[in-house]
Amino acid sequence: MTSNQALFERAQRVIPGGVNSPVRAFRAVGGTPRFIARAQGPYMWDAEGSRYIDYIGSWGPMILGHGHPAVLEAVQKAALDGFSFGAPTEREVELAEEIIRHVPSIEQVRLVSSGTEAGMSAIRLARGATGRSKIVKFEGCYHGHADALLVKAGSGLATFGFPTSAGVPPEVVQHTLVLEYNNLEQIEEIFATQGGEIACVMIEPIAGNMNFVRAQVPFVKRIAELCQQHGALFVFDEVMTGFRVALGGAQSVYARLIPGFAPDISVFGKVIGGGMPLAAFGTSRKIMQHLAPLGPVYQAGTLSGNPVATACGLATLKQISQPGFYEALGAKTQSLVEGLSAAAKAAGVPFVGDSEGGMFGFFFTAELPQNYGVVMATDKERFNRFFHGMLDRGVYLAPALYEAGFVSAAHTADDIAATVAAARDVMKSLPGA
Repeated sequence: MTSNQALFERAQRVIPGGVNSPVRAFRAVGGTPRFIARAQGPYMWDAEGSRYIDYIGSWGPMILGHGHPAVLEAVQKAALDGFSFGAPTEREVELAEEIIRHVPSIEQVRLVSSGTEAGMSAIRLARGATGRSKIVKFEGCYHGHADALLVKAGSGLATFGFPTSAGVPPEVVQHTLVLEYNNLEQIEEIFATQGGEIACVMIEPIAGNMNFVRAQVPFVKRIAELCQQHGALFVFDEVMTGFRVALGGAQSVYARLIPGFAPDISVFGKVIGGGMPLAAFGTSRKIMQHLAPLGPVYQAGTLSGNPVATACGLATLKQISQPGFYEALGAKTQSLVEGLSAAAKAAGVPFVGDSEGGMFGFFFTAELPQNYGVVMATDKERFNRFFHGMLDRGVYLAPALYEAGFVSAAHTADDIAATVAAARDVMKSLPGA
């Protein structure tokens, strides 16, 4: 049996940092990453044979749990017919129809292979459709690693973005305006001064890359109004929230609270691929007419609409559209957050959590943060100790304070109870307990 440490050392010789996506390296929490050998239902097993209750779920896609029989059957059948054709298939049409059926704001979609690809394509489409260059994003919202989106805010209202990654020249992000999440004053000011130049406003409606932070209803409502008034497009990045927090995505949650609300462009990923590399962006037929081959906005992909990935995604969407699915998933997730909160309270540890559908987050602080700056000020050291304490007890949470967590339909009441029991034990050992 190969140890996790030995695999990590081996990996670092041939892969930068030993991982193919940075958060997996455990740099934020310290220690050795677990190299996963297999997964089934709500569990993962590492290279040493240790079992973990999995609350990452491949960062959201595994909403049914790992290895769901119906999804496995669909993937195996599709693989026998061929891995990739570079030509259209009926199944990609079926998947597009299924997405559109559940998301009223969309009339057409384009399938791609990753959330980053979908996000950058949505931005290009918005610019092409409006003939404008500037885009607005919010600090703490992650829309993939496209150059124009890897920016952070300066102090106060940002006029220009500044790269947060080496290799991104300042001139590449000069049209990216970065504002504070949930700050109404800033969004009002940017439209008052530059509204005629803004192609789109892009937002994570429930941010999952600063843990779990909701966009406040008045904030979303006002952005929609300002976009309509100034001819800009409102882009909802639902790579994480789409089909995860509700069958119609986060936009359906806001539509219940804001009469007539709908984003102009939607970006999806994760759940719609069921664990395979697949994402999509969609909007009205009118806006989509700007996209090649119909219009001048170019976008293409060799593996877009991959037949195995679409089989996986379609089978997943059919399962989660069953009556009562989200009610049960939401209740399960809420039970977990309430259990963690009770464990913290019993230990005298400041703690607050929130959830929607099968997505959740928590912070070691007294009140739910409303923006990235407040998230950054929460207790990182306490989180790191909690993470390792839970990992040692067989519970796999996101290895970073700034990532949301995910519950699947495969998690049982016993899994939730075991997680809460582990948390009660760990909370007692935290500073301040």
